Amino acid sequence: MKPVIVVHGGAGRIFKEREEGCRAGTVRAALRGYGVLKRGGSAIDAVEEAVQSMEDDPHFNAGCGSVLNEKGEVEMDAIIMDGKTLDSGAVSAVKCIENPIKLARLVMEKTKHMLLTDQGAHLFARAMGIPEVPGEKLITERSRERWKKNLEPDSNPGEFQKDLGTVGAVAIDSEGNVACATSTGGLSNKLIGRVGDTACIGSGGYADNHSGATSTTGHGESIMKVVLARLILYHMEQGMSPEVAADTALDYMKTRVGGLGGVIVVNKAGQWAARFSTKQMAWATVKDDELHYGIYAGEEHVKSLGDALASSVWEEHLPFQYSFASADLQELYKMKINGRNEADFGPLAGAAREDEPNKTHMILRSLSCKP
Repeated sequence: MKPVIVVHGGAGRIFKEREEGCRAGTVRAALRGYGVLKRGGSAIDAVEEAVQSMEDDPHFNAGCGSVLNEKGEVEMDAIIMDGKTLDSGAVSAVKCIENPIKLARLVMEKTKHMLLTDQGAHLFARAMGIPEVPGEKLITERSRERWKKNLEPDSNPGEFQKDLGTVGAVAIDSEGNVACATSTGGLSNKLIGRVGDTACIGSGGYADNHSGATSTTGHGESIMKVVLARLILYHMEQGMSPEVAADTALDYMKTRVGGLGGVIVVNKAGQWAARFSTKQMAWATVKDDELHYGIYAGEEHVKSLGDALASSVWEEHLPFQYSFASADLQELYKMKINGRNEADFGPLAGAAREDEPNKTHMILRSLSCKP
């Protein structure tokens, strides 16, 4: 099976000044997740890596960049699911943790439960050695300004909910196993303790090797009413392609409960789709060493994997190149960042060139060495 990863950065409205950052963030996440798959890693590892990348990116409403509740605090939800075993882990209303998706995976692997919330999740994180961070560290100026505006008497909080960026990823690995992961900060100025679709299995995401995997984004309460993620997989089980299944489910949610959203899907054969009923959704996918990405309906940019990794747009993010590198190239990278002299690179670079000439040239160039 050829590995595939698809990621999304949230469905809704993306303001012009944020479009490039959202494109870059989803592409970065897809490349990092695909790097895991190319090294023979599992789908579950790939989706966790991709979502963690977006949790660390303030362009998205997850991790650092999450919106604030009515009290001005960050409360986050996340879910991860393994399609091979149907094991799943989720957390909700968690605070002071940089990467809720990592905690969700620990719930899946280290407990007999599937969902921990609020104080219970906090105690579990502490027991697992997850570092706590000050709540202020997760708050961006943009989130704080949005929160303040929503407190004004004549504000329209609904308008500000359209520009949110829940993140998610789905993947299939070389063994044919699928997985999904989704993470969010929820709704701006939400009631304390509000939990949306993300942490709910079958709504925020679902993965089953017998059909495929999906991650959802959009109006959480609407998504929960139709159990959107599981509904898409049901349609695929009836013979629909990922694209038709996604469109059918999104249309049902819109006509039945008036909800808008977006989804990413991969089926057990490795076919994928990124569909949305909102104005925009940032998404990216890598399959057959080819990157596809876009934001608007009908928009799809295509690059070869080599071009995507070597492009000046991504060159500053050396972990991209590093994640695709052979052992020789990884050692070369370590030598450079540890301040070793260029003269020491010769033999190692020579061995790397013999195995992977194109990647060697690319990484040496990224490290400002002579190729």
